[in-house]
This record gives sequence, structure tokens and C-alpha cells, in this order.
Amino acid sequence: MESPKGVLASLWNFICFLPIFSGLLILGTIKGIIFCPLICLIMTIGNSAIILGLWPAHGAWTYYCIVRAKRLGPVLKLVICICVLPLLLILWPAVGILASIIGGAAYGFLSPIFATFDAAGEGKTNKLLHCFYDGTRGTIEGSLTTVRDFGDVCYHSYFSYMDDLRQKGPPDVDYYDIRLLYLPAAVIAGVLGSIIDLPLISLIAICKGPYMLLKGWHRLFQDLIGREGPFSETICVPFAGLAILLWPLAVVGAVLCSMAASIFLGSYAGVVVYQESSIWFGLCYIVASLSIYDEYSNDVLGMPEGSIMPRPHFRKKNVLSRTSSLASSFSRPNSFLNAPSRTVSLKHTMVELKPLELLDRLFKEMQRQGEIMVSEGLITLQDVVDAKSDNGSQVISIGLPAYCLLQMLLRSAKANSVGLLFADNVTEITSTNRPEDTIFDWFLHPLLIIRDQIKAANLSEAEEYCFSKFVLLFGDPVRLKNSNIGSPPESDRKRAELDALARRLQGITKSISRYPTFRRRFGCLVKSLSDDLAKKNGSYSRSSNNEPKTILRSKSAFGRMFGQKSSMNKTSNDKEPQQVVRDHVGIL
Repeated sequence: MESPKGVLASLWNFICFLPIFSGLLILGTIKGIIFCPLICLIMTIGNSAIILGLWPAHGAWTYYCIVRAKRLGPVLKLVICICVLPLLLILWPAVGILASIIGGAAYGFLSPIFATFDAAGEGKTNKLLHCFYDGTRGTIEGSLTTVRDFGDVCYHSYFSYMDDLRQKGPPDVDYYDIRLLYLPAAVIAGVLGSIIDLPLISLIAICKGPYMLLKGWHRLFQDLIGREGPFSETICVPFAGLAILLWPLAVVGAVLCSMAASIFLGSYAGVVVYQESSIWFGLCYIVASLSIYDEYSNDVLGMPEGSIMPRPHFRKKNVLSRTSSLASSFSRPNSFLNAPSRTVSLKHTMVELKPLELLDRLFKEMQRQGEIMVSEGLITLQDVVDAKSDNGSQVISIGLPAYCLLQMLLRSAKANSVGLLFADNVTEITSTNRPEDTIFDWFLHPLLIIRDQIKAANLSEAEEYCFSKFVLLFGDPVRLKNSNIGSPPESDRKRAELDALARRLQGITKSISRYPTFRRRFGCLVKSLSDDLAKKNGSYSRSSNNEPKTILRSKSAFGRMFGQKSSMNKTSNDKEPQQVVRDHVGIL
């Protein structure tokens, strides 16, 4: 939408929009008032049942994983089990139920308002009908979906995270324990830092409050007149207009949040004392924390950079700049450091992507590749049966999405893409259209690194085919050994590199599988693959689910396949303690 030119045109456009805005706001508010109690009741009852039902299993399994964790020392385990876990287990039901009540009420009230304004947006047909209908049934279905996803996170994702904690990590992973000798000095420094930083940081925040108020109003009114920023989209107009009226409250809230944050910022001095084993560095940090907050607030408010306050070094080594750059690259990779301009050229259409849209594309590609693999016999009946079970199938749940991600990386490397190229060879994730989500960067940045490594490896077609099938069957060593996946790389170094890349892809895929919506979508995928197998092979017996299976494990799959020495141990058919806990819970 082009912004109207001229003050009079902008004013007339704003006056004409007021009646429409008021009508949509009133209609959406009425729907929100009607559906708010129902949605709040659904989410509160559903989430509360999940929290209370799984609370004994969560408590028992958490204690078991903490005690068996190889990366935690005995003193740290004792402190966690005696001091931390009981408090968390007591607070979790209360906090979870309270959050469900507040979240349900907010979702039930705001979702109909959002849907009403979205129904009146550009490109919509039959707007009058959708203004009344949108936000009714969709809000109810959304609340039920939220409860379902919350249950998947509590039942599947949580146990998966705890399994990672319990299992032994790689040799280069740090070992954590508590040094009791430095605890008293750390506690004293933390308390002293909070006492000093609270009044001083509060004073800085109060002094910068008026500047934040005036600059925020100036920016909002400027966007209002030109229909830019939050006022460019119809669905955002009511909340952007409300932001103008409530901006003073936002400023007060920012000041109060700064006061609260100063307590934690000052208490970090205890961490510095503990890490550096020096009370002097803790005192230096208390002084430097004021400069750190001053510089950060200047950056947020667009004020001149730097600070007039002293900033002494509080580390034995000069790791401050390295830590800052590391944190910056972790939250926003190097390819994303240059943020896109606020005003995008209208000559070039930019397709903005959302995290859920990216997940939809991934599952569509998994659906397409899964149908091909079913026809080729790579995905078998046993894989589908295992995918429906509690343990899941490594080939479908991890191998198939990792295979699809690998095809995207290969496609991007061949096309010399600056981002990641989807299967349509048109849509691309770049620094300008990526979802503005820090969690999304945790997955995107490693994938970009793997893409560059694949490009540098310069794989042949035979090596690409071998590597793709290896990633698919990585979780089933028996089938990987017996399958004809093509000629391996001749170089031992390239074999090791591809083995490491496969493990990284498996790890990234496992992390993605813990997303709240993944489990629900994965169930639909397994059902579709089951239907395809039924059409191919006819009806099948369910008795195969009870057949014993032999699982072989090896240190290096590439080494085992191509003649390197490896060790394979047959595992027992006994159930893992996690499976015993889940059997007692009895929820799927």
C-alpha cells in the first residue's frame, strides 16, 4: 500500500478510516467478550489436567535424570535435588495453571479482534460475512490446538530434553560442579551489587524516561500521518492507535522493568567472583555494570553511543569483547548483522516468511519425499508402526526431516544462494525475509554453516546420493549396513566430514522435533504414509508391533560401512526407565 502524498490527503484518509476502524473495533470487542470465558475455561481445564496428571511423572523422571547426569558433579546434584527441584516442583503447577488462566483469557479476547480486522484487509472477498464469522470457530479450534501442543511439549519434548541431560555428552563438553570455597564471597558480592545498582540504575532510567516518552510519541504520530510502520497494516491499526494513548504507561513500565532488572544485573557480580575467583573483579563489575546499562539504554533510545561512566575490566583475560561478539553472533548471525532498512523499495517484492509457514513447507516436502520413499521401499511398514509407537521411528521422525533439510542445503549450495532455497527454486530464506525470531536463528545459523561446508566439500552426484541415504538411515544401523546406498567417498577425511555433518543434521532435526506444533503435524504425516503403504501393500497385521528388534550401535557409521574398525553392541530388549514412567502415565 502506497502512503498518501500530502498533508491534506493523509488527513482525509485518516478521517475516512476512523468510522471503519471504530466499527471493526466494537464488533471485535463484542466477539471477544463473548468468547473470552469459553476459551479461558477450555485452556484452563485442559492445561491444568495435563500439568497435574503429569506432575508425578515429571518429578520422578527429573530426579532420576539429575542423579544420573554425567555432566553434573556430586555437589551440584545435591544442591539441585535438595534446594532447587523441590521449589520448582511446588511452583510449577501454580505458575502453569495461573499462566493458563491469563493466557486463555487474553487469547479468547484478542483473537476475535485480530480476526475481525484481518477479515477487512485487502484481498479479502465477502468481507461483511467474514467480519462476523472470523474469530469464532477459529478461536475455539485454536484453543484446542494450543492444549494439544502443550500436552505434546509436556509429554514428549520434556522427556526428550531430560534424556539429553541424562545421557553422556561428547568428551569436549564442560563438566559442571560447585566450588564451595568461593560461595560465601560470591553471595556477598551479589548482594552488594544489587544494593548499589538498584538506586543508581533506577536514577538513570528515571532521567531517560522523558526522552523515551517524547521520542516514542514523535515516532508514532509520524507513522500515523504517513500510514507507515505499525499503521501500514489494517490488523495492526487499533493496537498502534492504542499505543499512542498508552505510551506513557509503556514508559513507566520500562522504567519499572529497569529497576527490577538492576537487581539481577547487580547480583551477577557474584557470578563474576565465582568464575574469576576474585572479590576484586566482582567490585569492578559492580562499577562497570552501570556503564553497561547506560550504553545499552543509549542504543535502545537512539542516543549517542558510549557512556561517561567508568568501565573497569572485570575479567582476568580480555574476554569481554569476545563474549559480546559471541553473544551477538549467537542471537543474530553474521549474515544478519546488517538489519534490513525500515523502508523497503516498492520495485522489488519481498516475500516475508513466518516460522509456521516454514514448518508447513518442511512438512509438505516431507510428505512428498515420504511418498517417493514408500514407493521405492525405503520406508517400510515397520517404520510406520514404530513411528506410531511411543519410542518413534528414527527413520521417519529424524531421518526423513533431516533428509529434506539436506536436500534444501544441497539445492542452495548448487545455486550459490545467499540463504536457503526451497523446493520450488523460487522461495528463499534470506536476511531480509527471515522470521524475526531469535529461536529461529538458533536453527538457521547452523544450517547456513552446513551449507557452506557442503559447498566446500564439492560432492559428486554419487557422493550426494550416498550422503542423502546415509542421513535418512542414520538412525537404523542395521538397514544402513545392509542397504545399497551407493559408492562412498574415497577420502577418509571426507568420510569423517560427512559423518560429522550427518550427526549435526540429526541433532538439529531432533531439536526441531521438540517444537510444540511438530508432534501434531508429525502424526498427520505418519497417518498419510500409513495410508500410502496400505494402498501399496494392502491391509497388514498389527502383530508386527510386538516383534522383538535388534538394534546395533557403532561409533562411526561411515567407518562401519566402509571398512573402518568399529564396535557394535547388541542392546537388551528391556524397557528404559523413561518408558516405564510413560507406561504408568498412560497418555498418548
